[in-house]
Amino acid sequence: MEPLDAVGLFARQYGRAPDGVWFAPGRVNLMGGPDYTETFVLPVTLGPGVCVAAARRGDGRLSLVSQQAGGEPVVLSVDALEPGSVDGWAAYPAGVAWALREAGHLPGGADVAVDADLPAGAGLSSSAALECAVALALTELYGVAVPRRELAALARRAENLFVGVPTGIMDQIAALLGRAGHALLLDCRSGTAEPIPFDPAAAGLTLLIIDTRVRHALGDGRYAERRRACERGASVLGVRSLRDVTDDRELDRLDEPSLRRACGHVVAETRRVLRAAELLRAGGREQAMGELLTVSHDSLRDQFGMSWPQADEAVAAAVEAGAAGARMTGGGFGGCVVALVPAGRAGQVRGAVTERFARHDWPAPRYLDGVPSDGGRRLT
Repeated sequence: MEPLDAVGLFARQYGRAPDGVWFAPGRVNLMGGPDYTETFVLPVTLGPGVCVAAARRGDGRLSLVSQQAGGEPVVLSVDALEPGSVDGWAAYPAGVAWALREAGHLPGGADVAVDADLPAGAGLSSSAALECAVALALTELYGVAVPRRELAALARRAENLFVGVPTGIMDQIAALLGRAGHALLLDCRSGTAEPIPFDPAAAGLTLLIIDTRVRHALGDGRYAERRRACERGASVLGVRSLRDVTDDRELDRLDEPSLRRACGHVVAETRRVLRAAELLRAGGREQAMGELLTVSHDSLRDQFGMSWPQADEAVAAAVEAGAAGARMTGGGFGGCVVALVPAGRAGQVRGAVTERFARHDWPAPRYLDGVPSDGGRRLT
């Protein structure tokens, strides 16, 4: 993404040049999770993301303007920021400023302009990309050195406590620690992230992202309901989290069928993501990993209940047209599907999915080739 749009927006809004430009990418999760169960996930950092142009200001205020949101800047006092005090898109960058202030990492205010080429609500983690780009900007503007894992934790704190969305740590870690040509095997309990070689193009494959154009909002309640179910299941089983359940027979202690299904998905998904990482480490096994993607999606649909009709149809049509495998990605109930497709069949898969949507009178899906890319960084 070129920084010129963010720079141009900054100049038009603030009448001067920014002190710097920062970028953080979106992500797809190939497999694993949910991250709030402290298990393993396998995200891939994408090329598109969020670009932030910013400059210091001396009055302790934070001014926020977005190319996508439009309208006048949102101007806030850094010292007055508290959870629940800001609504809408500005809550995410404001929450980052609050978390940094609380940690002693934000000594002043800033003018900020935001531009993005990552669709919001598509399950590609646009919120974490925004948070992490702003976190990089605000800390580097003031020369405050914060380790990337700590910065990711602060961005998550902003989303959890300031915005009020109970996400895990995957998205922020991926946005800040992603590496080109790799996926990240992230241990969501310890925060450790192992880069795993993943180069679909070298294996003759395309990582096709299918935007079903059903927008989701993690704050709409259903995401939180799944989290509460996982926490309830762990409590009944007497463990800290479902990460600690290693024997499927333990699940028989859950009397409620829907709870047993949901927790069973998490336990089985842990095995699947570790198997997927093994296949990638071995090299040349991406095709076999595709089969795991489809099994994972079926479990998300039937056991965990996070899928939606457009995702189910996209997965079915993609696999029927020759994809090695496909799976919904993101927080569920809307967003994107990720498919691992032989490069020569990418057009065929796109056509099959588009035709399937037309058959249902749904808006045509959009497509993006997912290229594993580097994480957040300063551009200028």
